[in-house]
Amino acid sequence: MQAFKELYWRYSLFVLILGLGVTIFIELTPFLGGVLGAMTIYVLLRRQMHYLTACRKWRRSLAASLLLGEAVLCFLVPISLIVWMVVGKIQGVALDPQSVITPVRHVAGLIQQKTGYDLWSESNLQSVLGYLPRAGQWLVGGIVNFAVNLVVLLFVLYFMLIGGLRMETYCREILPFDRRAARSVMREIHMIVRSNAIVIPLLAVSQGVVAYVGYLAFGVPEPLFWGVLTCFATILPIVGTALVWLPLAAYMSLDGNWGQGVGLVMYGTLVVTQVDNLVRMVMQKKMADVHPLITIFGVFIGLSLFGFMGVIFGPLMLAMFVFCVNVFKRSYLDGLPDRDLFQPGGRSGG
Repeated sequence: MQAFKELYWRYSLFVLILGLGVTIFIELTPFLGGVLGAMTIYVLLRRQMHYLTACRKWRRSLAASLLLGEAVLCFLVPISLIVWMVVGKIQGVALDPQSVITPVRHVAGLIQQKTGYDLWSESNLQSVLGYLPRAGQWLVGGIVNFAVNLVVLLFVLYFMLIGGLRMETYCREILPFDRRAARSVMREIHMIVRSNAIVIPLLAVSQGVVAYVGYLAFGVPEPLFWGVLTCFATILPIVGTALVWLPLAAYMSLDGNWGQGVGLVMYGTLVVTQVDNLVRMVMQKKMADVHPLITIFGVFIGLSLFGFMGVIFGPLMLAMFVFCVNVFKRSYLDGLPDRDLFQPGGRSGG
């Protein structure tokens, strides 16, 4: 009877924890971007926090406030300015549809001259005009969501910096491994987050700057705006920056500037695209050993689940799934003890 009671309480507690956890997760879904952003920046700042508190003997609240200011200046202000510029451009289009209708009509006329197909039919025009109000509503919702998640990010990041060591210790203790294996798991998570949080923005900025130079050289209108869009396009697997410079090259070719259009295609293919390989080669030692397919499918999964922060946490989630499968295989199928799971001969990496 006593054994039955213990079993009952154990499974009841498990069901209660699972139910409350799922409920909390569902309710926190609108704020996941802010929470995941705070976790990402915390991983980047944790070493500085340790230096200020352990080596310089600063109070944790003072050190956390300083690093919060650093995060705002180095991460949030640039991102906010870029988002605000893109939003302002989209807002201008929503408020003044004629500003986009005129160039679209021009392109449609060029396509009709070349192919004989009329894109500028009445039905197509009505479809475009009907979409603009929905685009405006989406824009307002996106601005509100971004602002709310920004506030959530700052609050969560501050308290993560304050109690980071206790939080990491608690996470290690609840992992189903011994202390050494748990430390290896936490180190693997930190490495994947840090590599994605550093390399992906660096790739975006590098390709955006190189593309901006090309847009200036080949006479693309509003090169800064298209350069920023190229930065964002780098997060999309497979197509990436070609989603921006290829339509621009097609537009310039249709407009009669064949030389500039072909030149932009060659520049995008031979220069902009190769920046990705160059940056990855330079940063190879700082990157986690993650298979490219995990990164590609992880980004697809992450964008649908977590929004923009899914670029980092999508590959992390998929990499941790592969990591856990390998741990299960080595621990339960191969019969290796915990101390041997992360040795060179029994490493559980991807």
